[in-house]
Amino acid sequence: MKFKIKNICCIGAGYVGGPSMAVIAKNCPDLEVNVVDINEERINKWNEKNLDKLPIYEPGLKEIIDQCRGVNLHFSSDVKRHIANADMIFISVNTPTKTKGLGAGQASDLKWVDSSAREISKYAKGQTIVVEKSTLPVKTAQTIKTILEESIIDSKHDSQNNLKFYVLSNPEFLAEGTAINDLENPDRVLIGGEDNQSIEALVDIYKNWIPEKKIITTNLWSSELSKLIANAFLAQRISSINSISALCESTGADISEVKLAIGSDKRIGDKFLNSGPGFGGSCFKKDISNLIYISNHYGLKEVSDYWQKVIEINEWQTKRITKLIVEKLFNTISFKKISVLGFSFKANTNDTRESPAIKICNDLLEESCKISIYDPKVHPKQIEDCLNLKQSKIFSKNICGEWTFSNSVIEASQNADAIVITTEWDEFRYIDWEKVHKDMRKPAWLFDTRSIVDVDLVNKAGINFWSIGRG
Repeated sequence: MKFKIKNICCIGAGYVGGPSMAVIAKNCPDLEVNVVDINEERINKWNEKNLDKLPIYEPGLKEIIDQCRGVNLHFSSDVKRHIANADMIFISVNTPTKTKGLGAGQASDLKWVDSSAREISKYAKGQTIVVEKSTLPVKTAQTIKTILEESIIDSKHDSQNNLKFYVLSNPEFLAEGTAINDLENPDRVLIGGEDNQSIEALVDIYKNWIPEKKIITTNLWSSELSKLIANAFLAQRISSINSISALCESTGADISEVKLAIGSDKRIGDKFLNSGPGFGGSCFKKDISNLIYISNHYGLKEVSDYWQKVIEINEWQTKRITKLIVEKLFNTISFKKISVLGFSFKANTNDTRESPAIKICNDLLEESCKISIYDPKVHPKQIEDCLNLKQSKIFSKNICGEWTFSNSVIEASQNADAIVITTEWDEFRYIDWEKVHKDMRKPAWLFDTRSIVDVDLVNKAGINFWSIGRG
């Protein structure tokens, strides 16, 4: 039997679901694509007339939304109706790390996956392909299959529905900030399944814009595990180069020169070799933690210990930057003003999940300083939620540990004792340092945790300077 896919439903309108379905809608104009979410506020943002107010910022995303929304791409909170109409359903919900209970701090919380599967089991009709899009632990597909198959046995279902489910794994490999390009021109598309017809149905969708040679098909478990391993390997490279950045600072080596030397080796390559304040985002720490949990579950303690060290190095890197800032400012930053440039975990996204800037800001605030934060795409309310501290519109003279949001680099640096660059936005590469220096308190410091500024221009301006991996 060959599937005829006409209607797609995606459960979850987040960082994966929204962009992924937008690209499918753009490249498959004959398909009806409906993105659903129980969060009505999020759905309302996706339907905003002002495309600059979309809930997610990704270069190229708003242009696709403008082209397809209302044509064959729709955002809705009517979950029941769109599940019932769908031939193929993507599960693209959040899978955060558990904060309590069994596996707290390591295992993925699958409550939204479980809930989605149960909604599908209640409302789906006929032959339905269910696709895991979220990053999930190995064997989660079995959980989904069990829930769906039990619903067929349930006598409440109308026997005339000819209800049958096929479960596939189709993990995303997106880098935030380049998500649209990653979707349009992926290195590979991975599809895991146990039924050739359902796999072929999803392959046929991707073939509309992706060469077939880039589409890899595997069994379900290989697909699920491959996503975790891909993220773990990328995170491991970041922790590795960050550990070397500290060694460079101690020995007088230059991390940029070391990166060039080792990255020129084609066996290693130059990707993910930029040293920084530590990895962030929604996936790396979560997926490594899940890998640790799985390894322990199967009694592989040595494997677990290895990946645990990747996380520890990442946390150590962030902590040592804060310690270094305090030391350079005469071992006290009480009552001093620190300008933090960048709050998203990387450039070209407004995602702040696990951003190193959060930890750095919290650590600095514990030292009773005053922080002025500027990020071109992160809203002040988002920062407030991350820091769990409301901003002070005006810094008081007596209360320490305060922060405020600034609307520009110049505003943020007014009377600042130091500037800390935590996100590699292009805007921060071309700052007029002589102009900035005039408005800072002396002696002024610049801490470049991303190695993006022109050292000669900073030195010319007379600012004391520290750069990661160079000292």
